[in-house]
Amino acid sequence: MKVGIRIEGPASGGREYFEAMLEYACEAERLGIDQAWSAEAWGMDAISPLAFLAARTQTMKLGTGIMQVCARTAASTAMTALSMQTVSDGRFLLGLGNSGPQVVEGLHGEPFHRPLIRMRETIEVIRMACRGEKLVYDGQSVVLPRPGGQGKALRLAQPPTEVPIYLATLAPRALEMTGALADGWLGTCFSPDAAEAHLAHLRKGAERAGRRLEDIRLGVDVVVGFADDPEPLIRGRKPMFAFQMSAMGSPTTNFYNDAFARGGFEEPCQRVRDLWLAGDRAGAIDAVPDEMVLATTLIGDEARVRERIRLYRQCGITELNFSPVGETSTERLDTLARAIECVREEAP
Repeated sequence: MKVGIRIEGPASGGREYFEAMLEYACEAERLGIDQAWSAEAWGMDAISPLAFLAARTQTMKLGTGIMQVCARTAASTAMTALSMQTVSDGRFLLGLGNSGPQVVEGLHGEPFHRPLIRMRETIEVIRMACRGEKLVYDGQSVVLPRPGGQGKALRLAQPPTEVPIYLATLAPRALEMTGALADGWLGTCFSPDAAEAHLAHLRKGAERAGRRLEDIRLGVDVVVGFADDPEPLIRGRKPMFAFQMSAMGSPTTNFYNDAFARGGFEEPCQRVRDLWLAGDRAGAIDAVPDEMVLATTLIGDEARVRERIRLYRQCGITELNFSPVGETSTERLDTLARAIECVREEAP
């Protein structure tokens, strides 16, 4: 099982934040981390921090978790991916996601329309570019060259090379597409207690494409924290859970809420969102069940963390991307080191 970390985030920005991230990531590599994944929402972009890290690190993979498909043309995404393979000496992982209507339409001014078609066609163009082919494509979302214009088909002036493509997906049809097309999956809202809520759809898509679920790298984001009394850590996670289930989407489209509901928490998901949208954010946070937090994190004493790591491995997860708990960078690194040791011993 590979171990990764998360860097950046929705509200990231500023030199002080960037310096802290850089120090944390470099120390994490010295601890033996296999990969680092950047975030892209409405703070820093996904690529700039990774390009900087490529010059400061030697071994760990550097992945976008995620690049928003709507924010770039398919050819631009391919150019960036191939450039990052050069910059990082072959350590780049391309994680893609569709985001949601609030970001796509509010921040980028693009319609959130037929996102799966746009994703599929973007992947196909990227792989054409990585094979060194001329970019000629006649899709529903992507058409190259532009019809009726003066453009001509071009191939990128970079050496052909393979770029692993991960997809961050949550909805059933999107998970099926991931199983059919992707090299890897970046999962959230995942519990090994209800693994089939995600894996059944990934498996269905893989089998339809003549593949096996085992052909796909399965990565899951997970918060990790060690405590004999987990209650304070559970309480500290609830605001983010309430935010995900209520604010990271529109009142009618929230993939996080839907995913948690499929995992067995349908009633609290509805209650949390209703309270949040009614303006009672404190009530929404209080309505997040302890069981939901415990099911989707690695929080507890070391024995429980080790037991949960074994469950992730048993259900087929091959990569855990940690967000360690801690008030300071030192505390987070201490937690991370302890978590790495648990993974190495329980899921070698």
